[in-house]
Amino acid sequence: MESARPRLAALLVGALVVLGGAGASAAPVIAEGHVFAASPGGGTAGLRVERLAQLTATFRGGPITTSTGEVVNVLVSDSLPEYTPEQWAEFVTGLTHGPEISRLVSTTIATLDEVQAICGARALGCYGGNRMISFGGTTTDGTTPEEVVRHEYGHHVANHRLNTPWRAIDWGPKQWASAAAVCPKVSRREAYPGDGGRNYALNPGEAWAETYRLMDERKAGITPGRWTIIAPSFYPGEAALAAAERDVVQPWVKGSTRTFKRMFGKRASKVWWIPLQTPYDGDLRLSATLPRGGEHEVALVAANRRTVLKRALWVGQRVKRTTTTVCGQRALFVRVTQKGSLGRVAVTVATP
Repeated sequence: MESARPRLAALLVGALVVLGGAGASAAPVIAEGHVFAASPGGGTAGLRVERLAQLTATFRGGPITTSTGEVVNVLVSDSLPEYTPEQWAEFVTGLTHGPEISRLVSTTIATLDEVQAICGARALGCYGGNRMISFGGTTTDGTTPEEVVRHEYGHHVANHRLNTPWRAIDWGPKQWASAAAVCPKVSRREAYPGDGGRNYALNPGEAWAETYRLMDERKAGITPGRWTIIAPSFYPGEAALAAAERDVVQPWVKGSTRTFKRMFGKRASKVWWIPLQTPYDGDLRLSATLPRGGEHEVALVAANRRTVLKRALWVGQRVKRTTTTVCGQRALFVRVTQKGSLGRVAVTVATP
């Protein structure tokens, strides 16, 4: 039996679609098939920009300077006389945003038919190539273009944020993804980054966009509405909403590096515990420089001080190193056990 979910081409990015056909639900579903990096064929993918030029519809608007002094390019279909480009420009600059707004090429408000001609059958909106488009009006279930634009702008934010070693467009930005436990969910097969098909409801990229929508609605004084298109496991609590706002206004750029030193002498304890705070998921790199003739064991240990996660291995006469991925652990230890020669030990740890 064919799946009721829409089958979208890879060029459709962050598209809001309504399932149609006999027996299909009328509830909106946000489906995603974005590829922002080079595709296997060597090209790039995004919103179907070429279809904008193919439309026979006409649009009004252009670059508009809003009350904030920011300039956004807004186009509104001439088939939607109830809307003005100026009102939508003010709406866009009123969203919670950072400098990424200057990289938004265009916001297009069009009729449902026009949106579907650009984004694909049954779509309510989509995002790609720094462009976003939304339908104007309301759906039978009450979905509004404001909801769609907020969601698609969430994709735009993620497109200009980092979550090394993962892509923020698929996993969500660093601070929210860590608060939402995306990495542990992926490891338990409870989340599927970039999956706009059968596992769409467990796609953290879409969960991020919806979290952004709820966060921005709350900041605008709107009581957060429904959460019907993403799995309940991703519904944001206060910590996730706060992290989402930080990802917009105080984005994560890089991790931190610290060096710890200790002299192992005759009277010193043979075991040195170094506590680590790891608030974000991502790559952790550990390097230890031992005294000449030292054979110390250097290990990364879980917060319970019993479970050894990784042991550092020799990479030189006096240096041991290891790397691992922080995945849900908010605290760890480095354990250095003295063996062989006494002397100074230096441990450098780079955390996400």
